[in-house]
Parts: sequence; C-alpha cells; structure tokens
Amino acid sequence: MLGAIAGDIIGSRFERHNIKSTDFELFTSQSRFTDDSVMTLAIAHALLDCEADPLRAENAAVRSMRLFGQAWPHAGYGAHFRQWLASDDPQPCGSYGNGAAMRVSPCAWAAKTLETALELARRVTRVTHGHPESIRAAEAVTSAIWLARHGASPAEVGRHLKQNYYKLDFTLDEIRPCYRFDVSCQGSVPQALEAFLEADSFERAVRLAISIGGDSDTIAAIAGSVAEAAYGIPDALQEEVLDRLERRQIRVLEAFRKVFHA
Repeated sequence: MLGAIAGDIIGSRFERHNIKSTDFELFTSQSRFTDDSVMTLAIAHALLDCEADPLRAENAAVRSMRLFGQAWPHAGYGAHFRQWLASDDPQPCGSYGNGAAMRVSPCAWAAKTLETALELARRVTRVTHGHPESIRAAEAVTSAIWLARHGASPAEVGRHLKQNYYKLDFTLDEIRPCYRFDVSCQGSVPQALEAFLEADSFERAVRLAISIGGDSDTIAAIAGSVAEAAYGIPDALQEEVLDRLERRQIRVLEAFRKVFHA
C-alpha cells in the first residue's frame, strides 16, 4: 500500500509536466500526495473498519472515502468524483477511470486468500466505478499484488495478467514516443503493469511508469503498488514518503500494518 502512495508522490510533479525519461530526481519540494494517496488511505481505513469483510466493505468504503475526501478536499479529485463526494446520496456510475486501480492495493494486503482479495476489490470499486473495465483493472492490480507478496515471481505475475486480464503485447520503449494523457483504465493500467514487469526494483518500476508520460502520478501509483509487493521499498525512500504525509495519514498506515501485517 505504501508503494502506491510513494508512486503518487514521486509522480505528482510530472502529471501536467510529463518527462519522457527515467533520469530525474525522485523527490523535490514539489513532490506531494494527491487524491491517489488519499483514496488509497481511505480504502485502508475502510478495511480496518469492516475487518476486511467483503459483505461490509461497500458501506465502509463509501463512509471512508467521503470522510477522507472531506478531510483533504483539495487533493486533485476529478469533477465527477467531487460531485460524488458532495452528494447527499452518492451512487455508483459507469466510470472506467483509473481511480478504480490506483486506490485498490489495500485489498491485496488485507485478504488472506486471492478470492477474498478480488471480492474486496470488486466491492470497494463498484461503489463509484461500475464499468466492467474498472472492475477488470481493480482485479488485475489486486491479483498482481497478492500473488507477488505470496511469492510469485514477476514472470509468474505477468503470465497471470496476460492469461486473465490484458494482452500486454507492447514494451514501454515502443509506446513512449506517442503515449499521451489517458485517465481510462484500459488506457493506463496495462501501461502501469508493464512498468512493473520491465523493472527489477521498486525504484525502477516507478521511474519506468513516469517515463512514458500521461497521468504520471496514477500510473506510478499503480506500478508502485505492485512493485512494493515484489521488491519492498528501500528504507530511505520510505522515510521520504512519510515525511510528506500528515500525522493522521500515517496513523492509518500504522494501524493497517498492525492489523494486517502489511
């Protein structure tokens, strides 16, 4: 879960100022958390609240996302999500935006089985993102994280993703020159997963994700969420991330780790 937040913070300064290179400083004074981190923490809070019970996860997700959205109202939410946060009766819509994939990583850490992880992912996703592409993306990211943290190699994770979710029949070098901003699941999640598959470390995955341009913070958050499960996050990098979070946010991370041993 911290991998998603790290990717978000590192990628935040490139979202509107893309860089088509892996050669950049990881953290600067402009590096900050965005809605990707806030909603990842909201899902973690929801899973703590419902004790990772899929039958209670949807209501918990709605409560926590609205709570965290109100606590950090200027984190960079999209227009439709802002309306959902402000609504007296928030209802899911047919969105296929990549918000479905950037916030889902806690499901893979809280669940004891892959089946439960996927069910949690579906339930916390469909409260806002009801499109099949959103469900597919949430499942793909969750399954990749769960498999990686339970000992599957990146190659094995890649085979699982290709057999069940995406073709992944491209390389980042091939798409980098022409890749453009795309907030859809189908236009950004496969690219984030490919960044993980081409990497050999957490840092490399995040750098590769940012290097294609586009929705940099979200693509890096997704790639980072999977890379954390495979490679861990260096201590120095963790410290940089935690320095950019607020104490209330860190308390959620600490509580989640304590309960789910993440």
